[in-house]
Amino acid sequence: MLAVTILGNNSALPAFDRHPTAQIVTMEDQIFLVDCGEGTQMQMAKYKIRRSKINHIFISHLHGDHYFGLIGLLTSMGLLGRTQDLHIHAPGALEEIIGLQLRVADIHLPYLLHFHTLGQPLENQPGHPPENQPAVLLREARYEVTSFPVIHRIECWGFIFREVRPFRRVNPEKARQHDVPASFFDRLKWGESYQKNDGSVVENQWVTEPASKPRSYAYTADTMFDESIAAYVHGVDLLYHETTYLKDLEIQAGRRFHSTTAQAATIALQAGVQRLLIGHFSSKYEKLQVFEQEAREVFPNSDLALEGVTYKI
Repeated sequence: MLAVTILGNNSALPAFDRHPTAQIVTMEDQIFLVDCGEGTQMQMAKYKIRRSKINHIFISHLHGDHYFGLIGLLTSMGLLGRTQDLHIHAPGALEEIIGLQLRVADIHLPYLLHFHTLGQPLENQPGHPPENQPAVLLREARYEVTSFPVIHRIECWGFIFREVRPFRRVNPEKARQHDVPASFFDRLKWGESYQKNDGSVVENQWVTEPASKPRSYAYTADTMFDESIAAYVHGVDLLYHETTYLKDLEIQAGRRFHSTTAQAATIALQAGVQRLLIGHFSSKYEKLQVFEQEAREVFPNSDLALEGVTYKI
């Protein structure tokens, strides 16, 4: 399962019962928090998100509407008796900020916080990734999370959540016909052929079929229009792209390092994604229907990112 639950879809100012940015990404049995604007833990309680299941938090940048809810969430986790480690992936300055907040309040969390600075490669991924290739932040047996830079007024990052699954599907009946033992099935899934005791080889494609494409979700955070994003998020199933303004304010959007409806939809079109979610709406707008209308003029499979809604892939 891969799904996204919207906790906050507004920009800097809470307005019209819309909240600053926060999302929950569910992959298999894991849930991840993406950005943590003011009021996030209240939204989590409202939509019955289990805080205890969150082991990784991703903060795109250090504008308040994307992380001012974090210190409250961290202390609440401690008050509720959390003991398992918590990992925060964020711009490097956040570790100092959180550390200061904890020190001046004389708060001692009952769990360990691990900070991972965005832009630094994993220990087993030395150097910088090739151009237009996201950098790996987290890699497990069944999923991986990567990051890519976007253009905003300060350092800012987008994230891609992608399933990792075998690329072949075993046909048990055919495998038995060729005397392939069940103990070898997992290796068949990853493309290996089977060698019998007599030296003959059962070719992988004889007993397997292509598996379905792994599902993926990309989150662009706050960014001005940047066509290079399309290369990073190419082919994802679901793309979230900010649309702070309607298309008539394109100049203002550029000056403030944000995007419009038409610009977000253009990225979706260029990237060949399956579906587009738009959010981070300016508080100058009370009604949102026109956002969806303008995006669909360019990319028909566009939808509003609505708070409390879970979008399944």
